[in-house]
Amino acid sequence: MKPLWREGNGAELLINGEEFFPRVFERIRQARKEVLLETFIVLEDKVGKALQQALISAARNGAHVEVIVDGYGTVDLSNAYLSEMIEAGIHVHVFDPQPRLMGMRTNLFRRLHRKIVVVDSEVAYVGGINFTAVHLGDYGPGAKQDYAVEVRGPVVRDIRHASLNLFRHARRELPLPLNPEQRAAARYAGSSRIMLAIRDNHHHTSDIEDHYLRAIRSANYRLVIANAYFFPGYRMLRELRNAARRGVHVTLILQGEPDMPWARNCSTFLYSYLLRSGVVIHEYCERPLHGKVALMDREWVTVGSSNLDPLSLSLNLEGNLFIRDAALNQRLYDHLQSLASQHCSEITQSKATRGFWWRAPMTFLCFHFLRHFPAIAGSLPAHTPRLEPLLPVIEEEPEDELPPMDQQEKLL
Repeated sequence: MKPLWREGNGAELLINGEEFFPRVFERIRQARKEVLLETFIVLEDKVGKALQQALISAARNGAHVEVIVDGYGTVDLSNAYLSEMIEAGIHVHVFDPQPRLMGMRTNLFRRLHRKIVVVDSEVAYVGGINFTAVHLGDYGPGAKQDYAVEVRGPVVRDIRHASLNLFRHARRELPLPLNPEQRAAARYAGSSRIMLAIRDNHHHTSDIEDHYLRAIRSANYRLVIANAYFFPGYRMLRELRNAARRGVHVTLILQGEPDMPWARNCSTFLYSYLLRSGVVIHEYCERPLHGKVALMDREWVTVGSSNLDPLSLSLNLEGNLFIRDAALNQRLYDHLQSLASQHCSEITQSKATRGFWWRAPMTFLCFHFLRHFPAIAGSLPAHTPRLEPLLPVIEEEPEDELPPMDQQEKLL
């Protein structure tokens, strides 16, 4: 499906698990027809258990419930957890399950990284938040800063269509066409123009990156990008530099307390190049930044699952919403400005070059390896990711032992 802008939608930004989880769980509990859920990670903590109970409630209401989790991100759900869902009639699937090698997970690439929920074809949620307590502030210093958006209106049909076709593609079935009558039947929900862009390894290999590039090239006033893993391609770096040089106020908010330190080392390799062109760089230091959001000028916003790194832009299955909504743009801008002023450290040229002489060779090699990694991975033997039911592990019971001889005699 070619990405298209849809008119007449409503959109609301949800910041962190505190805003996201109560909203999505309540909507799932109220479902009467259908729940489609895709996510990278579900953990069996308080958030994962709340999700399970919400899905069970929807199934008991008579809703058809389909869940897809990633084979790398979601591991070790207990038999009891899965059994309760399956007994309630929930269909649970795992994307690209692979056997472990000496205890290590082997399905490292082409992950299902999308985070999408569609309820009753009326409301959808798209963002970067997984179903785990790490997205709640009370988790501790490792709690992640992240975002999602709730949408209603005609674009929900596109999101549902993309989710349904994920099942069909993994089963090697032909994709379903998007019925024009269904689009026309969607009710007006607001003034937002919204487009769904997905990244897959079939027809939509660069859609998300292309829409980022168009926004950067067309920016006239301001551009703010908050992204967890930032080492984009050469084209995007060049366009960011060019935007700053023509007078656009370009601000990057990146990880200062990363959950993966090597990722930050790769990002810092780019700092001097961007700072020399006038790009402003902040490192968010309160807790790990997991967000994937950006805004341009006074209307354009994107929220989704795609980082600006080789995995997201070249290998993973990703989903972003691109939104034109002045109120949403302003709310996100005010929030990111607050983060930058209160919880970030601004990177200066002196900070960027501090210790650079001894870090430069390693970061240079890491950065260029990661930039070319998708091509390297593409030269390896390819496999078609598959979708399989996620079922409880059946443990074999030991054979009944014979009773002692004296008891055998009594039985005889």
